[in-house]
Amino acid sequence: MKHYAIRRLIQMIPVLFIIISIVFILMYISGDPIVLMLPEDATQEDRDALRTALNLDEPFYVQFGTYLWNILHGDFGNSFRYNQAALPLVLERLPATAQLAAASMIIAIAMAVPLGIWSATRKNSAIELIVTTGTVLGKAMPNFWVGIMLVLLFAVNLQWFPVSGSGTLAHLVLPAITLGTSVAAYIARLTRSSMLESLNQDYVRTAKSKGLKHSIVIYKHALRNALIPVVTIIMLQTGGLVGGALVTESIFAWPGLGQLLVQSINARDMSVVQAAICVIAVMVIVMNLITDIVVGWLDPRIKYR
Repeated sequence: MKHYAIRRLIQMIPVLFIIISIVFILMYISGDPIVLMLPEDATQEDRDALRTALNLDEPFYVQFGTYLWNILHGDFGNSFRYNQAALPLVLERLPATAQLAAASMIIAIAMAVPLGIWSATRKNSAIELIVTTGTVLGKAMPNFWVGIMLVLLFAVNLQWFPVSGSGTLAHLVLPAITLGTSVAAYIARLTRSSMLESLNQDYVRTAKSKGLKHSIVIYKHALRNALIPVVTIIMLQTGGLVGGALVTESIFAWPGLGQLLVQSINARDMSVVQAAICVIAVMVIVMNLITDIVVGWLDPRIKYR
């Protein structure tokens, strides 16, 4: 396990290099950031001076080499929009996104796992039809539409929750439901299919033939094995939620990493965009590694090579 974890951490290096390179190239070809940094009436001399100060007049390979060298020293440059170092700015927003992602996952698990088990143990019933239809709808509806509908219903018409912002538990409810809806649908479908597969296994039939209670057969014998793929998906989705919060945070003005990233892309604030994407990439890779370790702990049959 130790060697496997070390090897996976080493494999992060080329993956991060590719991600950093792609982000740099996309930002390089997206346009001249000087246009947004200076007012429209700025003179050509002012534009040339700023371009020289930011090393934007250097050839592509020089800019890229300087950029990689600075990243190795933990320096992503300064944000011209906020006039401060990019990496600390990104890390300041990370707790808010982590809070939103955690709340979304808690809501998703609390809804999806019981519904998945419930529908699997009541095959061909009205309950299964309702749950299956609900999961299809939950997966099909885009986050921005769900968020707008929740705002119109619960914030504007019923006035149960604030429209946007942060600071209280009430501010967290609607963004968490918006972000967690599609994840809940995915987990519910996976829980249902995994439970159906477990219920058809020989060890479950043996448990039933011994005359054990239905609840013991379900929750003690079938559920444990059924949860292994569910736990895998939950942990992978947790990493994905951080990167997937872009739209939700923008709708609800949630002061997290996603909102900062969208604003920085619109302003072509290259330093912040590059720092934010690198942080998100590291989190997703680390979550994948933790997922592999946890799944191996749940299922000793898995061998690491």
